[in-house]
Parts: sequence; C-alpha cells; structure tokens
Amino acid sequence: MAVKLTKKVPTNIITGFLGVGKTTAILSLLKQKPENESWAVLVNEFGEVGVDGAFLSEQGALVKEVPGGCMCCVAGLPMAIGINALLAQNPDRLLIEPTGLGHPKDIIGKLLSEHYANYIELNATITLVDPRNFADARYTENQNFRDQLALADVVVANKTDLSSVDDIAAFDDYVASSEIPKQASGYVEQGQLNPDWLMLPRIDREAQFAHHHSHDDDEMPAFELAPGEKFRRKENKGQGYVSCGWVFEPNTLFPFDSLYGLFANLNAERVKAVMNTDDGMFAFNVVNQIVSVSPISLTGVESRAEVIDKKPLPWDELEEILLSFVMK
Repeated sequence: MAVKLTKKVPTNIITGFLGVGKTTAILSLLKQKPENESWAVLVNEFGEVGVDGAFLSEQGALVKEVPGGCMCCVAGLPMAIGINALLAQNPDRLLIEPTGLGHPKDIIGKLLSEHYANYIELNATITLVDPRNFADARYTENQNFRDQLALADVVVANKTDLSSVDDIAAFDDYVASSEIPKQASGYVEQGQLNPDWLMLPRIDREAQFAHHHSHDDDEMPAFELAPGEKFRRKENKGQGYVSCGWVFEPNTLFPFDSLYGLFANLNAERVKAVMNTDDGMFAFNVVNQIVSVSPISLTGVESRAEVIDKKPLPWDELEEILLSFVMK
C-alpha cells in the first residue's frame, strides 16, 4: 500500500437504510469540523451514476465515490482503491458512507484487516434510523436493516420531527434491548449529529446475518460521458431493489419548476439529483415524494439523476420526459 502517513487516521462508518439522511448527517459533521482539519469521505451508492459526491464536495471535503452497488464485494477492490486514494492525501479524519442497501460487516472487517492496521484507527460505527421504520415490515424483516442496527456503536433516531410518540418509543425499546449496550444514542432532526460521537471507540459486535450478495465488477466503476455524448443512462439491480440513473453533459439546462414537479410526483422509494437549471445548480433529495432542494455552487459539472425503487419504473417514459425538459 503506497501511502505515507505519520499517524493513523481516525475513521468512522456512517450507515443506515435508504433515505434515512446519511449524506445530510455527514454534511452537518463537515460544517462542524475544526477549520484547520481536512476530512475525507468515501461514499458508496447503490445506483450507477453517483450523486452524493457533489453534495459533499460542496463542503470542501476530499471525496471519492464508489457507485454501482456494495463497495465491499469482490474482495473489496473498489473500496480499497477509494480508501487508498483518500489516505494518500493525509486527511485528519475519514468518514465512510456505505449504500443504504449495504451490509456493514465486511466493511468493518476490511478496515480492521492487516492492510490498514498501520493506517486506520477505526472508531465508532454510527447508524441512523428513521423511527417510523420500526412499524414497517419492509424494514424490520430486511436483514441489512437489522444488521446495520446490530453493528452500531452509536444509534441515532433521525427525522424525529416527523415521528410520533409511538415511533420514538419503538426506538427506545430497540436501544434498551441491545445485547451489547450502545456507546451512545440520541434523537436528532435534519441529521444534526453530535461530533463527539465520532471520538467514541468501536466495540466488537456480532452480525445476525451473513453478507449474502456479490457483484461482477472487479475494478472501480466508471460512468462518464464520451466526447460529444449528450447523455447516458445506466441501470442496476440487487438486494431486491432496482435503480436507473442519467448523466447529462454540463451545458444541458433544465427548468427548475418542471424538475421539481416531476420529482415530487415520482412514486419511488428514493430520488437523488444534482441538476443544472435555469435558476442555477440545485441538489434534489426526494424521500416518500417529499422534495428537499438546496443550491449547489459548483459550475461546469454534469447533471446527474438517480431513481431507486423495489420494482422497475417506466424508465423509457421517464427519460423522454427529462429530455423534453431540456432547454434549447
């Protein structure tokens, strides 16, 4: 491993299921980091196009993306490439955001392996959960959801402003029932994590289920436009979910109002996009058809959109709609 470090880099895994607010939580941590420190983020997305990196780069983080499924598969090669590239820049802290459909067991194992023994100090794994999900069998029967919680050193109830008293009680019951007590737990809104949680140590915990899926990719996935190419689409599937994503060349403009209306009416589990619009560049984040929008100061970059759901949507029709929005 061709990385020269004078000290081990404190490292945390920030995990949680689809739409729970992991990227927002990492953004809140980046805003609270000491001004003299440089933090790195390795972000893994289930979809192929990679959207979250634009959010995180906005806060000045060193970012590497591993799109296209679980980054710990195939002996962890995509993950290793990303980690090595970030460690080579001598960050003061490394945050790892696995896909919401990812299993954290093998990621923890990789970071504890002899390859990183001299480079990484693995601290607490922080798992975010939407308390409303404890009443939904789609989550409570999902093995990854359950192991994300089981392997957490810190478990955080996010979106508490949208949760009922019963939802919070279900979260409290889970924390109280943990065989190995959690290092900490808390309630937050808008992913406002306590940075002190990053300093807590990791404790050995047992997963209930094995990591049971694999992918065919054997190198860092790439999804870039060829010279002169206007847009490209790519799909992915696995773990009971499907995704479809698009990348559009940087000078493609979309009307903001039309995009907002489209995303708000898409009946999909998850929609993420960073789009060049007639009002500037914006990040669109959609969970349960509730659209959050934030301005992005990046310029000259591609527009990217990703839709994730349990079943394939009419991708051709959605593509036609997006192309019909393109401003001449």
